[in-house]
Amino acid sequence: MDKASYNNKILQLDSLPREQYQIIYEAGTTGKLSCIHCGEQIKLYLGIQQKPFFFHSSKAFNNDCEEYCNSLSTPPTEKNIQEEEHNGFRIPKSRPIGQTSTVQSAWKKVTFLRSPKPFEKQSLPPVTTTDSLDPSQQKAVSTVDGPLLLLAGAGSGKTRVLTRRTASLITEHGVDPSTIMLVTFTAKAAQEMKERLRSLLAPGRLSRLVVGTFHSIFYKMIAYHEPNRWQSTNLLKFDWQKEQMIKEAGRKLDIDERDFAFDQALQQIGLWKNTLTLPEDIKPKDLWEERVLFMYKHYEDEKAKRGFFDFDDMLVGCYQLLKNQPDLLTRYQQKFQYFLIDEFQDINKIQYEIMKMLASKSRNICVVGDDDQAIYAFRGSDPSFILNFNKEYQDAKTIMLSENYRSTHSIVQSANTVISRNAQRHQKEMNAQFDNALLPAFFFPHDEEEEATMIVTDLKERIEQGASPSDFAILYRTHTSSRALFERLAGSNLPFTVEQDAESFYKRKIVKTLIAYLRLSIDPNHSNAMGDLLVALFLKKNTLNDLKASSILEDCSLVEALKYVKNIQAFQERKLKKIVPLFKTIVKLKPIQAIEMIEKEMGFEDFIKKRGNEGNVIEKGSDDVRDLKVAAKKFSTVQDFLDHIDHMIAMNDEMKKLSKHYTNAIQLSTIHRSKGLEYKHVYILSAVDGSLPHDFALDSSRNGETAPLEEERRLMYVAMTRAQQTLHISVPETRRGKTAQPSRFIRSLY
Repeated sequence: MDKASYNNKILQLDSLPREQYQIIYEAGTTGKLSCIHCGEQIKLYLGIQQKPFFFHSSKAFNNDCEEYCNSLSTPPTEKNIQEEEHNGFRIPKSRPIGQTSTVQSAWKKVTFLRSPKPFEKQSLPPVTTTDSLDPSQQKAVSTVDGPLLLLAGAGSGKTRVLTRRTASLITEHGVDPSTIMLVTFTAKAAQEMKERLRSLLAPGRLSRLVVGTFHSIFYKMIAYHEPNRWQSTNLLKFDWQKEQMIKEAGRKLDIDERDFAFDQALQQIGLWKNTLTLPEDIKPKDLWEERVLFMYKHYEDEKAKRGFFDFDDMLVGCYQLLKNQPDLLTRYQQKFQYFLIDEFQDINKIQYEIMKMLASKSRNICVVGDDDQAIYAFRGSDPSFILNFNKEYQDAKTIMLSENYRSTHSIVQSANTVISRNAQRHQKEMNAQFDNALLPAFFFPHDEEEEATMIVTDLKERIEQGASPSDFAILYRTHTSSRALFERLAGSNLPFTVEQDAESFYKRKIVKTLIAYLRLSIDPNHSNAMGDLLVALFLKKNTLNDLKASSILEDCSLVEALKYVKNIQAFQERKLKKIVPLFKTIVKLKPIQAIEMIEKEMGFEDFIKKRGNEGNVIEKGSDDVRDLKVAAKKFSTVQDFLDHIDHMIAMNDEMKKLSKHYTNAIQLSTIHRSKGLEYKHVYILSAVDGSLPHDFALDSSRNGETAPLEEERRLMYVAMTRAQQTLHISVPETRRGKTAQPSRFIRSLY
C-alpha cells in the first residue's frame, strides 16, 4: 500500500518528502499509523530489497485494503495539513490531501555491480585441507634459502603457507627448530600458528620453535640479558598509567586535564618511538606538538627515574641492545638462521631495523604480506618496507599468492577494481575460486538514521530466512559512524556485539559537553553537567566549587551562580551573564533548535573552533556536533532526547558486558578491527566522500599529499574483502545534515 492515516490525515508515499520516511517508520513502530480502509495498525517497510510500502502489522495482507487505497485519489474530507506537528513531522502547509507534493520522493532502488566479468574457474587442486596447496603456495613452501617476498592477497591462505613452510624447513630440510623465528603481530595470530603447527610437527620439535609477536620475542631477549632493568612488575600495561605521567607534564604547562587530548598525545609519542624519532630530533609543527614534545621528554625522564617501561620500550630496548653490543648481535645472528614474518605490510621502522640486523648474516628472511592491506600508518606502520623489499634485498625472490579462497568472483572483481587505482603498490590481481548469483549491491538511504533502519530490516529478513546472526558484520570507518546503527539494533531483538573499547557516542568529549547545556536547562543544579560545561566556558575545573559556594550564599541555582564567578576577564563576565537566562529558553525548544542556540548564541561554536579537534585530524568536534543534530532531529522535547541519551549510554555499557558471552551475534566493527577476519555477509556503512575516504585524506590530497588517500582506498579494499558471499555498500544521500557525494572509490562500480 502507498497510503496510510497518521494523526487523522492521509499520507501518500510518493508525495512524502524523503527526509520524512524515518519519522513515519518510527510512527509505525509505536502504533501511530493506521490503514485508511480497515483502521488496523500498519507499518512502513523501509529495507534494502524492496521499495518502501505500508503493510498490516497484525494480520495477513488484506487485498481489499490495497484496492481501496489505490482507488483513493482524493480524501473523504477536505482537510488541510499544517506545516508542523508536535512530533516534528513536517508536510507542506495548506496542501489538500491527495495533491501531489512539490517535493518528490527521491527513493532510489538498490543497484548492483556494473558489467560483471564472467567467472572462469581456475583449474587448481582443491585447498580445503592443510595438506593441499595450489602451485603458488607449493612454490612458496619449497623455496628454502635466501630472501623471499610472498605477496599474499586477501583470502589467499597465507597462514597455511607460513605454517607449511615452517614445517617443511624442519621435516624435509632438516633445519633445527630452535634456529627458526616465526614472528606475528598479534598474540591471537601467534596462537593460531602454533595450533596449525601442532598437527604438522611432533611436540618436541614444536616446543623448540620460536613463535610469537615482535613484543613477546624481543622482550624475552632483553629480559634475559638485563633482568634487573626489564622486570615485568615495572611494565606500564595500561593507558591510564601512562596518562597519569603525561598529565604531570600537562600540569606544568597549566593545561586543564579535561581540555586536552591526552590519548592522542600518547599515540603521537608512540608513533615517534616506533619510528626511532628521539625528542632532540623533533621540530614541532604547532602548539599541540610543542606540548606533546614536552610531555614526551617528561614521560621518558620519569620512566627512567622510576624504573618503568612500556610496550614501545621493549622494541626500543631490543634495538639499542643489539646496536650497542655487536658481539651479542653476532650470537643471535648465529643462533637464528631462518626468519618468517607475517603481515609484513604492517611493520614499522624499529621492528624492521631489528629484523634486518638479525637476518643480515643468514639472509634467510621470508616476509609475507599484502601492501594492499597496509592500513596502520597512524601507529607507525610503513608500507614502503614491503614495497621496497626487492631493493633492500636485490636477490630476493617474489612469489605472488593470487588465488582468493574466501570471496565470490564478483566481490573479488569489485575489490580488484577499487585497489587498482592506487599508484604505490605491487601490481597484482586476485582470482576467485567460486561464484554465486549475488552481485555486490549498493543501496541509497537518505541519511544515517534511514541507513540504520534499512540494514536492520535486511538483517531481520535474512535471519528469518535461516541465516545465523554471526554470519553478518557491519563495518565502518570510525566508531561515530555506528551511532544510529547501534541505536536501531538496541531497539531490536537481534543479538549483536560491540568492541570493548567502543565508547558511547554520547560520552565523547564534545558531545558530552554540549549535552551538559541540555541537562542544565532541565535541572539547573545538575552538578555533573556543570562540571562538564565548565570547559566550554573556558573556566577551570575548580570553578565548580566556587559555583556551589555561590549558589548557597546567593540562594540560587548552579546556573544562576555563573553570574557571580570572580577573577575572570571582563568579556567572560559579560558572556556568562548573557547565557544564564538562555538556559530557560532552550528547554522550551526542540532539541535540534536548542543545539543551534547553544552553538550560535551561547558560544559553543567558539569553543569548537579553539578546542574542537586539538591533536586529532580524524575526529573533529564540529563533526560530533553535526552527528548529534542528526540524532536530535526526531525528538520533540529536550527531556525526550535526554531520556534517549541516557538509555543509549546504559545500553552501550550493557552490550559490552553481553558481548563477551555472545557466540552467535552480529558483529559491529571498525574496518581496522575487522582485518584478518571474514564473514558470510558484510555491510559497509557510509561509502561517501568525507567518511570513506575520510575528510583528512581528502584535505591531504588537495594539498598534494597522496599517501593518506591511498591508505583510505586500502581500507575500502580490506572492508570489501572481508565478505565471503554477499556485500552491501551503503551510499547515503546526506551525511551529517549535508548532501553527500558517493565515495570516489566505488563510483565506477555501479
